[in-house]
Parts: sequence; structure tokens; C-alpha cells
Amino acid sequence: MMTPTDGLDLRAPFPWFGGKSRMASMVWQRFGTVNNYVEPFAGSLAVLLGRPNVDLDRLPMETVNDKDCFVANFWRALAANPEEVWHWADWPVNEADLHARHIWLVNRQDFRDRMNGDPDYYDAKVAGWWVWGISAWIGSTWCSGDGPWNSLDGRITNIKESGDAGQGVHRQLPHLGDAGKGVHRQLPHLGDAGPLTDLARRLRRVRVCCGDWSRILGPSPTTKMGLTAVLLDPPYSDELRKVVYAVDSYDVAHDVFDWAITHGDDPLLRIALCGYEGKHDMPSTWECVAWKTQGGYGGQGDGQGKLNAHRERVWFSPHCLGSQSSKFELSPT
Repeated sequence: MMTPTDGLDLRAPFPWFGGKSRMASMVWQRFGTVNNYVEPFAGSLAVLLGRPNVDLDRLPMETVNDKDCFVANFWRALAANPEEVWHWADWPVNEADLHARHIWLVNRQDFRDRMNGDPDYYDAKVAGWWVWGISAWIGSTWCSGDGPWNSLDGRITNIKESGDAGQGVHRQLPHLGDAGKGVHRQLPHLGDAGPLTDLARRLRRVRVCCGDWSRILGPSPTTKMGLTAVLLDPPYSDELRKVVYAVDSYDVAHDVFDWAITHGDDPLLRIALCGYEGKHDMPSTWECVAWKTQGGYGGQGDGQGKLNAHRERVWFSPHCLGSQSSKFELSPT
């Protein structure tokens, strides 16, 4: 049996707001050994990649989904062709290129149509440029199409000044620190495609869907496969968190909560629902686990993001495995 720590660097090669890597082990303690795993909000796939005791020669059934075409495309392309993804991602951080590639990616309507209509389609160039850019971009709005700017025929137009720290394209400076982020962690030399190849091996049987979250929560992809673990980590219905997602889904958290409550008593389902303290009035049969994030957007500054780092909760449905503590504390890494 091979675990994610046995010589493999199984983590997303890009920064992601709200990633759950630090509590993945706690989630799998509650899920235990299951026939099937479903994750409707893929993001950085932190929990899937943190799954213990995975035999790469006998990979389990796993289905993930993300409405953001760029996220879904990256995981599809990585699983299919990690070398080509790396070819397009291996580029020095350059502000002019960052803006130009951002415009090019935002304007790819043909790509969005293909991603939504073809479950096997992927574009390695889009994946490489997207992961290169999100690792260099500061803050939110990468490939969201939002911001005080417009484009015409691939050119930036209508720039609106918004102060030194504004979100306009000419104000959006890249990350240039020595440590870098994501694929740029080893600036200025980016290394090689080795970690991406390891990820591709892990993901080669993962089904990556692109669309509405509810599409992969029907009986066919869940309980008809046997005992199923479901991780629900929707964009939280919170002003700070909703603005950093490329896909507008402000009301999704409430709909996900309803689905979780409706299906929580199914003995074939082990459900983990992520959210902020006080956002969900869960039944007493669900276990609530508090945990604290470290770093990322949630840990920056002294404002709401810092406070929200202490508000993270995970609720586990009644058929999840028991725990010895209702508090899950993590030491800084």
C-alpha cells in the first residue's frame, strides 16, 4: 500500500483560498474505508489528495466536480498529460505576460462551451497558463472576468484607476518574492514536471466533472456504488469568501445544507459539510468539529479574515465513524 507521504508530493501546485489540506486526516478518520468518494466542489482537491493508504495500482472510485471551468480543466489535463501542462506552465513571472494571458484566458468562450459539454475534453495550454497565472496573481479575480477593466479584441481597454492597491489590471502586480507560490515556489528556477507526474498517477482514475454541484450527488454516482463518502465544501455564504471565487455561487451554501440534512440519515452515506460557526443549524445527531486555519487569505492581517480562521467548522453526518474529541487543533506548519 502507498500513502501520500511515501515519496510523493501530493498537493495542488497552486494556492487556493479555503483549501482543507490541514484537516484532511481528520476527515478521513470520520470517513474510514469507503467504496466511493464524491467531492462536488473540487478546488485544490486537498482532501482527496490527503486520502491515506491509497494503492496506486488499485485506485478507488472517486468523482470530483467544479463549476469553474479552469479548475476542472486543470485536473483533467494534469491527469491526461502532465508533461504538456508543465510545458505551458514553465515560464518566469512577468507582469506583462500575466496581464496578456489573463485576457486571453478570460476570452476563451469556446473553451468554456467545450468544458461544459464534453466530459472528456481538456486543454493543456489553458491548464498550464492558468496554473502559472494563479500562482503569480495577488488576491482574487484571476480568470474571473471581474475587475475595473474591459478587453476589446484581446486588448486591455477602459482601465479604471483604483489606488495603489487597486484591482485594475495595471495595478495587479504579480508575486515576485523569493519563495513564490504554487508552481513558482522555487523562483527563479521552476524545477521540472516531477510533482505533476506524481499527481497524474494519483488522479488517473478520478472522474472530473464540470458543472453544477448537484449533478454528481444523485444515486448513480453515490449510493449505487456502495458506501460513499461525500465532502461538501461549498463557497461559504460570507462576504469575504464569496468575492474570491471565480464562479458566483452566493446561495449555494444554503442549498448544499438542505441536501446534507435531507440525506444525512442514509446509512450508505458519510457526509462532511464545511462552513463557518453559526451558519448552519445542524441536527444534534451530527458531530461538529472546530478547527483553525493557518496562513492563506484567512490568516492575513488583523481584520475579518483573521477572525474567520477561528470560525471554521466541519459537521459529520450520523453514519460517519466516531471521534474521541469534538475539537481538532492544528499546530502551525
